[in-house]
Amino acid sequence: MSTDYQQARENLGLRLRELRLSAPGERLTGSDLARLLGWPQPKVSKLENGRQTATPEDLRQWAEATGQPEAYGELVARLRGFESHIRSWRRQLAAGHKAVQDTHLARHNAATLFRGWEPAMVVGILQTPDYARCVFTRYAELQQSPRDTEDAVRSRIKRQEALYEPGKRFRILMWEAALRALICPPDVLAAQLDRLTGAVGLDTLELGIVPLTAPLKIPPATAFWVYDDSQVIVETWHAELWIDDAVSVGTYLRTWRTLRESAVYGADALRIIGAARRDLRGV
Repeated sequence: MSTDYQQARENLGLRLRELRLSAPGERLTGSDLARLLGWPQPKVSKLENGRQTATPEDLRQWAEATGQPEAYGELVARLRGFESHIRSWRRQLAAGHKAVQDTHLARHNAATLFRGWEPAMVVGILQTPDYARCVFTRYAELQQSPRDTEDAVRSRIKRQEALYEPGKRFRILMWEAALRALICPPDVLAAQLDRLTGAVGLDTLELGIVPLTAPLKIPPATAFWVYDDSQVIVETWHAELWIDDAVSVGTYLRTWRTLRESAVYGADALRIIGAARRDLRGV
């Protein structure tokens, strides 16, 4: 959990404590408030000390129980302000993968310039349905989330329509390892590599491949997307990070540009994709 996120959660806890202590009439203790709410007392303590993330319903009940229902709007705004930056997979995937894909579809519709880095698999915007199906199946197993694979695949493929929209620009970097990772059967990966070959000529797409043998100024670490040079989305194993402060966005832009120095394009990129495709014949 990031320091910024935890600090925001602790600040919300301090505000909750202020509301409890300033309740009209008799001052409420933590035990008093827990009793009014029908909660275990440790929950009140955890929320006030930033050790548990409140839900909107928790905040509504807290504001009402402390006699200050007008504070609810402020509280939920605080919650949305920091929860929007760290979106846990557990919460996002509670209803399946399609909702997450739809969120990204909306973000894609709103942006025009995309810079991406992916070291581990083919980026979603260029995936074939079969490849995407394998990815969603693997992640559903890992996250123990509902299996809405086909709906998620359809949403991901719909996002690819942006590749053919005038005015959209995709600047994508992938590590060569992403072309060789067998997260799907060899025949599915072969078709996926053919798809990449066909995408190289799109006028909206600049696809760079960082060869395994290329010298690197920085490690080829976590995948990320930068939207319109103003927002970054990073996927980790437990959550998505949505980052929009200028300093952090600047760090990711520098990271992308540094990785780009090691990438090859055009015919050189096609040769690397072709080599990965040929090597599958022996698998």
